[in-house]
Amino acid sequence: MGGFFGVCSKENITDKLFYGVDYHSHLGTKYGGLAVKNSEEIKRKIHNIEEAYFRSKLEGDLEELKGNSGIGVISDTDPQPLVFGSHLGTFGLATVGKINNMEELINISFQKRIGFSEMSKGGTNPTSLIWQLINQGASFEEGIQNVQESVEGSCSLILLTEKGIYAARDKLGRTPVIIGKNDKGYAVTSETCAFPNLDFEVERDLGPGEIVFLTEEGIESKKAPGNKMQMCSFLWVYYGFPASSYENINVENVRYKCGAALAKKDDVDIDFVAGIPDSGSAAGIGFSNEKGVPYKRPIVKFTPTWPRSFMPQNQEMRDLVAKMKLIPIKDLINGQRILFCEDSIVRATQLRYHVQEFFNFGAKEIHMRPACPPLIYGCNFLNFSRSKSELDLAGRRAIKELEGKDDVNLEEYILSGSEKNSAMIEIIRRDLKLTSLKYQYLDDLVEAIGLPKEKLCTYCWDGAE
Repeated sequence: MGGFFGVCSKENITDKLFYGVDYHSHLGTKYGGLAVKNSEEIKRKIHNIEEAYFRSKLEGDLEELKGNSGIGVISDTDPQPLVFGSHLGTFGLATVGKINNMEELINISFQKRIGFSEMSKGGTNPTSLIWQLINQGASFEEGIQNVQESVEGSCSLILLTEKGIYAARDKLGRTPVIIGKNDKGYAVTSETCAFPNLDFEVERDLGPGEIVFLTEEGIESKKAPGNKMQMCSFLWVYYGFPASSYENINVENVRYKCGAALAKKDDVDIDFVAGIPDSGSAAGIGFSNEKGVPYKRPIVKFTPTWPRSFMPQNQEMRDLVAKMKLIPIKDLINGQRILFCEDSIVRATQLRYHVQEFFNFGAKEIHMRPACPPLIYGCNFLNFSRSKSELDLAGRRAIKELEGKDDVNLEEYILSGSEKNSAMIEIIRRDLKLTSLKYQYLDDLVEAIGLPKEKLCTYCWDGAE
């Protein structure tokens, strides 16, 4: 996915911009970049960060990036932010989202004899395409609205001009965009964890489709929010940083509630609860607190030299990273009945390895409790999916084993507690060699988040659009 950060201030913003973008590194990326408006121009720096962290790649550029307004982005899709010149003026642009109808929009541009100045891996850079859509407007506001109406999928963006920053949330609010304030100016972020240490207070979340213009003096509304929102639920389950809040709902607290909800439906006899680090840890604590059983850490993450497992492009290397960075503690595993909470089960490749490892270290029983329902559909709206094909999903593989084919009525497998849902879960349990496996019910997940279901996107679990 990626995330962005922007700031307008009465003082130089270089450090705040640098650290603000760095606070989005947990989202997993290929590129990191900054663009700053100084007295003469918009200066930009972009680096590939697949083999190094954002801080180490961009730190050397900071002396060149001084100014009072700027934007930055961590992107796992294309090099950005990009800087363009047009009839609207010179501006920098950073985007987050997924363009499902990209080829259609490119062909429309070609028919109008419009070319693209930026290419990415032999194809059109998605952010360059968004620039073209903006450029078709008579104003920035009109151009951004053209993006919101034209893109199928989602696109949130920040746009740096000579006078300030435009911030726009995607039409259905699938990704968060939050405004912060301090005594020197304003900031905009994808993750509120960027605010506290940079002395910003949350001002408010933008609504779905809302457009605002930020300067150091204030916020100007350019387009009111729409009435319909479908925010991605998986942000609270997995992708969001624990210190972040969306729609004033904290990520860590939701994960505690997910664990508590699992515990309320569970009667298994165990010696202690654990979480698969890191995003399963909070659910494990919630389960432990609700059930009144000890919480321990029989597996810990070693992070100083191992990158995030979804960063390497090679699947073999991803598997190696995921294996090597999690270290089991035999003294806490031997002879124990352990219940693990996990954020989700996607392909289950690494989980299968670790379960066998636990048994090899003498575990009596291994029980698994994912904080969300089985993933049945690949994400259709954001670049969130950790699986290239939804047929790789553990749930879909189990369904194919039961049915002997892929094209079946998946709705029969979605309903928690149904006969086919239970049969699918049993296949996954057996494949992973778990003592027991119970998933979160979708209703309980929605309740843990605390927003009405109609304001959440739950497509990957139930196919609801």
